[in-house]
Amino acid sequence: MTAVGFPRAALFDLDGTLLDSAPDMLATANRMRASRAVGPMTLEVLRPHVSKGARAMLAAAFPEMEQGAREAMVPEFLAIYQEELGRHSVLFDGVAEMLAALEGAGSTWGIVTNKPEYLARDILPQLDWQTRCAVLIGGDTLAEKKPHPLPLQVAAERIGIAIGDCVYVGDDERDIQSARAAGMPSIAALWGYRQAHEEPALWLADVMVEVPGALIEPSAWPAQRRVVGAT
Repeated sequence: MTAVGFPRAALFDLDGTLLDSAPDMLATANRMRASRAVGPMTLEVLRPHVSKGARAMLAAAFPEMEQGAREAMVPEFLAIYQEELGRHSVLFDGVAEMLAALEGAGSTWGIVTNKPEYLARDILPQLDWQTRCAVLIGGDTLAEKKPHPLPLQVAAERIGIAIGDCVYVGDDERDIQSARAAGMPSIAALWGYRQAHEEPALWLADVMVEVPGALIEPSAWPAQRRVVGAT
């Protein structure tokens, strides 16, 4: 990687980084609540939990329920979510332009997510990404998932680009932990989903970025650890 400029490859988390999928998750949670005669919850309540996965969202949707009972609801959540997939979600502002800038610069990009691979793969045609996304690693693709480094290591191997020539972008601490363990430069996506107590400055990402549009500029990609402001 050059000191400043686009990386040879950019790898992204999906939910909360590229895709604002919280509305799909809300529709899923509220269908489950309605089937149990519970009133709807708000997007504001659910949004901070989206990057933590189905179990965290179920805990937010059914806080009075015992953990074991919620665990048994995970398959139902995933099945309903597959029906709601892409019906309400949108790209975060600036993501389309950022990906176009990467492609224009000759960079490769792909997705490494903890979402089950079949769900992540189902969303690609809806976004016209099925031929643009060079690699897709889901949470069940390999024996390990983030924060383990294996998903990023395998993603880099599959696209044939060295770890140090890739950058990983994600909105959750596990994303940055995975990148650091893999030896891959990282960007903390501050526009994503996180809970009130979380402090991204403590994650030790190489760069923290406020909005996706900032990454249209090659100088915004990791050269040293810093904060790139909103534009």
